[in-house]
Amino acid sequence: MNLNERAKYITDALIDLADDLKIGTSVSPDGTSLIDLGVSVTGGLEAGRLLAEVCLAGLAHVSYVPSPEIFPTTTAIQIETDHPIRACMASQYAGWQLATDDYFGMGSGPMRAAAGKEKLFADIGFTEQASHAIGAIESGTPPSGSVCRLIADACGITPNNLTLAYAPTASLAGSVQVVARSLETALHKMHELGFDLARVHSGTGLAPLPPVASDDLVGIGRTNDAILYGGEVSIWVTGDDESITAIGNKIPSLTSKDYGKPFLEIFREYDHDFYKIDPYLFSPSVINISNLETGSYFRFGNFNSRVLEQSFGLS
Repeated sequence: MNLNERAKYITDALIDLADDLKIGTSVSPDGTSLIDLGVSVTGGLEAGRLLAEVCLAGLAHVSYVPSPEIFPTTTAIQIETDHPIRACMASQYAGWQLATDDYFGMGSGPMRAAAGKEKLFADIGFTEQASHAIGAIESGTPPSGSVCRLIADACGITPNNLTLAYAPTASLAGSVQVVARSLETALHKMHELGFDLARVHSGTGLAPLPPVASDDLVGIGRTNDAILYGGEVSIWVTGDDESITAIGNKIPSLTSKDYGKPFLEIFREYDHDFYKIDPYLFSPSVINISNLETGSYFRFGNFNSRVLEQSFGLS
């Protein structure tokens, strides 16, 4: 079963249980199935958990666990997967910038693998054909007809064979799905540092769930800070130890020149331009690496509860 087929089981459940989950569903004039998890509806915890699993193509388990005492929240988001490259890199990574004359949003989910437009797919050696594509969009507005057609064309399908789930960052479901990206950020950083991701066999991630923000800009800040200053990732790899020690200290967010302030402050300093921010900032605060072949264990990075308290409005 391919990634889009796996994710469709979850989106079908979202549609069937829409009332229970406090979400909305509709069909666009072109036949695209739309699932609103936070724009004109309240959404909720279970909606957010399922949205995160849609982004992960059903190849990871997302759950709510008690937050460590050093963090200023009671609840954390945990992710576990034995298929980290397909779940996180081929599906969850928000690598598709969706822009038309009347719409903008960041696209993630298995529709990315069906489109296969990003260089990342050549690097990981994975794309797929889909008869029905599933995507998630981080946006405060419903997908327009133009963006539905753009996605469908890129995936080689008609719009009536497309399902899109969407939520703003400033919503409970939207916050959950972003904070569930702790493992993905670590893998992406390792890829950028030249680590062979084929060596990664399993992974977990944990990050505190921040208070829901009053607007998307503050929401982007809080959800990013949850991972940058409170995210902890554990991965299990094979191969040599030397390549791990060579990059290990470079993986955590604290190696970035922009580290040390709430993300919203950093974002403002760069005129709200993501691409001006040091890309090495986008990673968890702590990473643990266990080598399945040598038995070696490595731990890199540190938490920063002070910045989390600032970000979450407690200081």
